[in-house]
Amino acid sequence: MEPKYINTQSFVDSSFFVKLSQLKLDVLKLDQSSRPIHGYYNYKRLAPGQAPAINLNDISFASGQELESQLPARSAFIVSGEITNVNTLEEFKSQSKLEFLTRAGGKIIDSIKNKAALQDPSLLAHFAVFSFADLKKYKFYYWFAFPTLHSEWHITSEGPLGGDAPDSQFSLIRDGKPVPLAQLNAVPTHSPLHVAFVDTSAVPDAYSYVLRNFLTMLAIYGYRDVVVDVHRDNQSSSRQIALKLQSAVDSPKISGWERTSQGKLGPKLADLGALIDPSQLADQAIDLNLKLMKWRIVPTLDLDRIKATKCLLLGSGTLGSYVGRALLAWGVRKITFVDNGKVSFSNPVRQPLFNFIDCLDGGSPKAETAAENMKRIFPLVDAQGFTLEVPMAGHPITDETKQKLDFDRLGELVQNHDVIFLLMDSRETRWLPTVMGNVNNKLVINAALGFESYLVMRHGCINPEKLPEEQQESRLGCYFCNDVYAPSDSTTDRTLDQMCTVTRPGVALMAASLAVELMVSVLQHPDRQYAPHSAQDSCTVLGSLPHQLRGFLHNFEMLKLSAKNFRYCSACSVSVVQEFKSRGWEFVKQALENPKYLEQLTGLTQVHQQAEEAELNFDISDSEGEFD
Repeated sequence: MEPKYINTQSFVDSSFFVKLSQLKLDVLKLDQSSRPIHGYYNYKRLAPGQAPAINLNDISFASGQELESQLPARSAFIVSGEITNVNTLEEFKSQSKLEFLTRAGGKIIDSIKNKAALQDPSLLAHFAVFSFADLKKYKFYYWFAFPTLHSEWHITSEGPLGGDAPDSQFSLIRDGKPVPLAQLNAVPTHSPLHVAFVDTSAVPDAYSYVLRNFLTMLAIYGYRDVVVDVHRDNQSSSRQIALKLQSAVDSPKISGWERTSQGKLGPKLADLGALIDPSQLADQAIDLNLKLMKWRIVPTLDLDRIKATKCLLLGSGTLGSYVGRALLAWGVRKITFVDNGKVSFSNPVRQPLFNFIDCLDGGSPKAETAAENMKRIFPLVDAQGFTLEVPMAGHPITDETKQKLDFDRLGELVQNHDVIFLLMDSRETRWLPTVMGNVNNKLVINAALGFESYLVMRHGCINPEKLPEEQQESRLGCYFCNDVYAPSDSTTDRTLDQMCTVTRPGVALMAASLAVELMVSVLQHPDRQYAPHSAQDSCTVLGSLPHQLRGFLHNFEMLKLSAKNFRYCSACSVSVVQEFKSRGWEFVKQALENPKYLEQLTGLTQVHQQAEEAELNFDISDSEGEFD
């Protein structure tokens, strides 16, 4: 009678698929080549009637030694395998399963014939997994192949077996003691052979398929009479069986696809969507869309740098809402809103972070509401909102205690973020954040709207590694560098159309998206906020890196412009930066009370005087010419 064998069952922990999805996104991408993995068989404390079971988890992708270190000592056998993960479900369905199984079994046969299996007998239990990972739906299709090599042996005698099991699953018995299987080379094939095998099956009278592979290896080597000590954790079921080979074996038949719980041949499906926390699903989904960019289009895109960037949005209205949404789409996790207004009924249709309910009861605070609604979109985002008024140049002090608190809070926020977006309505509101951004060496992105035009620009930044005197006119300019007058009050005595942001609705979306894309491109440059203007497509992995983008909807044109800083600028000149560093709030207070102070400090007053003198001289020369 022939020995009976039982098929192995696979038990795959959900952590295995989580690790597989990470590898697919970050490492494998479109690569469909096989990757080594490891599993383990418990052989201690098996339940009566338990079939052999291979176990895999997230550590299965590490080395066999690392996997073994995570298990109780001397409780399991580590086996090597491989996983082939294809890119589409169609490939998973159409792949020749016979070819896949034959290739996997061929590796075991090769290890037998080149004697590698004698040095590492666990190769006899080598397995293969064929899979497809649907990362959008978190469904994993997989099918285990346990290549089984067939040979025909008949049992000539059988009896109970006593004694302790060897430490190794495969052993050669010499002089009544187990020795490494590698010593098999010294045993003549015509001699009776005595070996030991530790079984991972607890099914009475049915052995693990690995024993069949063991016997087939002996048959290939030419042994015909073999005694096998089959040890089990339950000693009462351990057996000694004597077998005789019925026919020679050279190229054995191969079988071994795992069957379903219904006993049918077919793959299994692991649906993790129902198991993973919805917030984690959202987190992984965002990363999925971004990491797919690295598969073919931009392999060197630094997504981690973008994700770790902390963004401060000064202004939570139309521009702020669209910038916030675009930052979320790029995977930014830390977003802070600042505004001093409340949501009005005209806002929700133009500002996507607000809805009708936010307008009721006088309106909710814009900054806090924007942050709360960002969390409703993506619960894991670290979004905060602060209601405060940014002190404005040219606007006299009205409540110094409150304005000083707002100044201090704004300073803390600028220091604690990496990128500052200027998205406010008025020009003078942007002055203080521009100064603070330069003082703290931050990347400042400015977006401003006209009726059918927009300006998006990044501010130049003083590099602390260079002398300030060397950077008087060598940097990129800021929003105020084209001004020959210091910012002043532009909000008083304005009509309704001047108080509201009157623009074509699509302008804000265009400016906001360009502002975020400009930030992302800057972050890919090695010099980051100090990077020069470049129109070359090879400047970064995402292309060119302009200083300014000016767009016009009346002719649908966009210009890429660059301008050096103005040495007398009221916001980014070296004199303003140094004065702010030395005097802080006292300097700002003086600038609020007296716009002329900034002009005197920066040298703009002298520029005006020189311009007036030049104009006067020009007028005099023209007058003298009349009498010629």
